[in-house]
Amino acid sequence: MSENRNSKYQISLPIVLCLGLAAGVFVGSSFSSRKSTADVGADVQKLREVLTEIHDEYVDTVNTGNLVDEAIQEMLHKLDPHSSYIPAHDRIAANEDLRGNFDGIGIEFNIFRDTIVVVTPLSGGPSEALGIQSGDKIVKVDDKVLAGVGVTSAEVMKALKGPKGTEVKVTILRRGKEIEYKIIRDKIPQYSVDVSYMVDKEIGYIKVNRFAATTYDEFHEALNKLKGQGMKKLVLDLQGNPGGYMNIAIDMADDFLKTGKKIVFTKGKDKKNNSEAYSTERGAFEQGDLIVLVNEGSASASEIVSGALQDNDRALIVGRRSFGKGLVQSPFDLSDGSELRLTVSRYYTPSGRSIQKPYQDEDEYALDIVSRYNHGEFFHADSIKFNDSLKYTTPNGRTVYGGGGIMPDYFVPLDTSLNSHYLNELYTSTSIQEFTFGYAEVHKEELEKKGYEDYLKNFVVTDKMINELVKIGERNKVKPNQKELRDKRKLFQVHVKAQIARKLWGNDGFYPVFNETNEVFMQAIKLFDHIPELDRRKL
Repeated sequence: MSENRNSKYQISLPIVLCLGLAAGVFVGSSFSSRKSTADVGADVQKLREVLTEIHDEYVDTVNTGNLVDEAIQEMLHKLDPHSSYIPAHDRIAANEDLRGNFDGIGIEFNIFRDTIVVVTPLSGGPSEALGIQSGDKIVKVDDKVLAGVGVTSAEVMKALKGPKGTEVKVTILRRGKEIEYKIIRDKIPQYSVDVSYMVDKEIGYIKVNRFAATTYDEFHEALNKLKGQGMKKLVLDLQGNPGGYMNIAIDMADDFLKTGKKIVFTKGKDKKNNSEAYSTERGAFEQGDLIVLVNEGSASASEIVSGALQDNDRALIVGRRSFGKGLVQSPFDLSDGSELRLTVSRYYTPSGRSIQKPYQDEDEYALDIVSRYNHGEFFHADSIKFNDSLKYTTPNGRTVYGGGGIMPDYFVPLDTSLNSHYLNELYTSTSIQEFTFGYAEVHKEELEKKGYEDYLKNFVVTDKMINELVKIGERNKVKPNQKELRDKRKLFQVHVKAQIARKLWGNDGFYPVFNETNEVFMQAIKLFDHIPELDRRKL
């Protein structure tokens, strides 16, 4: 089961979208635990003595387990922004994104006017197998009423998620009739390749949202599909991708590089954390123009891929400066089932640069994206100043810099015309979701009969549709903003059209429409015509 997170398609500023990255993103390829060989016995004894005195003598009753958890977290904060501690009860949820699956009933849902609505049953999940349909309303879970009681998304997730093999009773309201289902929860796949499609007869597009356990297999399948459709050029979109497993990033970069090219290397205090990765013979797209899209939300594993392809002069990097995370974490199992994610090394791109930005000041690190925006970096490439001591050169003579993210070869400024506060309010109030879901349900047969190609080329979002959206917004307590509707009407039309397409054709329908608002993507498509004549040493 997953919530319908349409909010990720909003045109909110990257400040909001990227702050979560500062809390820590996990790059590592192995899980490990070992017995300590360090001489920390005296320190451990001191901590034991303090806890014992607190437990025995403190005036109030204290949960010493909570104190230990908080002490560990505070210790790690003193090290770096990305070392972290996961308590045992949070560990399963914390690892779900990287495992590539989770346990649940297999639906995508949204909450419209205090009612849980099934947006779609997830392919291959137990809900789909039982016949639960798009548009079904969930009114009870295990006989507990959830309709009309101010239910939140978190409460729905808690009620419906659970270990594989466990049963949950769900009461559905469909066309005025209640239907009861007993659903056995199962593994539900999570996909990290959002979409892959042909932009035209030669250019393919693949968007990857994270580097999880299943990402490379998904990516490789998408790459082969596009090659089978005649792809000669590729746009790899890593915008907003916060990273994940290092070995998956290495595998992806390998597909683009000829044999024997350095992809990444790591250095740590312990020699066992030193490593070098080189490309193998298996490259699936070693020829053909390649453009990689990055922005301030692209971090860690995304930076490994883009840095390797930039340093080997294999791809043109387009967009804005990436996040700047060059620290590698390894997970260590603790005795009570909790997990320590500890920074054990730094990684370096093939030219030898570390892209980790300074983190000595924790507050500055957390607010770095805000500072970049306020400084004008999102709008002017020349506002970014690099230290000459961190200058490196690629084999073809391109100048690249370390010390804070991957600087693109071709900078694309943030287009503020694509931001609308009113549009964001329509999203956060689920008004756009409610309108487009309802429209797709009513016109489903008509639109599917004509087919997606006809929809993409000919469907127009009318004034009547926009007015109906405004009314739904008002019903959801969103005050109309006629100025934004007038000045940015095209933006509203693209979003409504994209969301209707998503309801009917999934991400394959959504992205070709939505990418009309992706300024980095639009610029990249134009750059393919100029790649042969670009002097990359001057970019």
